Amino acid sequence: MSQEPVIKVMNLSRWYGQVIGINDISLEIQPGVTGLLGPNGAGKSTLMKVMTGQLRPSKGAVRIFGYPVWNNPLVLNRIGLCPEQDAFYEDMSSFAFVTYLARLHGFLVHDAEKVATRALEIVDLKSRMMDPIRTYSKGMRQRTKLAQAIAHDPDVLFLDEPLTGTDPIGRRRIIDLILELSGRGKTVVVSSHVLHEVESMTSNILLVNKGRVIADGDIFQIREMIDNHPHTVYIDADEPRALARLLVDAKDVLSIQFDGGGLLVSTNDPAACYMRIPALALEHGIEIRRLTSPDNNLEAVFKYLTEMGYQQRAGA
Repeated sequence: MSQEPVIKVMNLSRWYGQVIGINDISLEIQPGVTGLLGPNGAGKSTLMKVMTGQLRPSKGAVRIFGYPVWNNPLVLNRIGLCPEQDAFYEDMSSFAFVTYLARLHGFLVHDAEKVATRALEIVDLKSRMMDPIRTYSKGMRQRTKLAQAIAHDPDVLFLDEPLTGTDPIGRRRIIDLILELSGRGKTVVVSSHVLHEVESMTSNILLVNKGRVIADGDIFQIREMIDNHPHTVYIDADEPRALARLLVDAKDVLSIQFDGGGLLVSTNDPAACYMRIPALALEHGIEIRRLTSPDNNLEAVFKYLTEMGYQQRAGA
């Protein structure tokens, strides 16, 4: 039996006067990490604000754990939010800030201080937690927002561009934390336009463009939606011209281009192509150093789908 969705969005629209932020979105989100992907201005932040009860929908509804989100404290208490924009009291320390927000969630003073300290330790800010936030770097400010989002141990976590401004080590720690929360059964929705970073967290994605979800599902499911678009396979080999001669007459090979020391092969049957290339190389003594498909990168998938104007969702 299929599991009931944690988040259910039904015919959701939100407009600002004559401007449409999101338009007739319906989707379901299960436990684990879901990436909400799209360019700046696609409607990701508006969708997140409606799903977290910050904005009232102009049309449609959002339910979390089967209950409406709008103006529902019992549901909102189970949500954690890391917003894209900063909204700090700059002279406060991160400890005071996270403690204050924990108090708003209903924790007594001692308990609020305890969960704040624990959250700041998790995001690696404990050594600076008594310093004013105005002295923090962009990455430290981002981690402060993440700490307040997780301090009350929410069941559902919304992270709007959580990796912005973080250094490589901080980025890795945040990604590891997100994966850990997912492993504990939490539902995490991560919004980003940096596609390769979300790719390191999850293959379950929602692609948003111009206020609509243009595709959702596993990245490979989405890739199957656009099989009429040629797939690209990159081959780094020690004898690229010899390999090109072996591939040129294959029925599924549409074109071959030389790219530096390698080959870009366009195919309408990537599975067959992936099997043939190593077999031919082994048979003819050609060394293959790397065999990859740029089209399995989320950025390529998003580009194809938006160029084609796809409105169909994976599995529909």
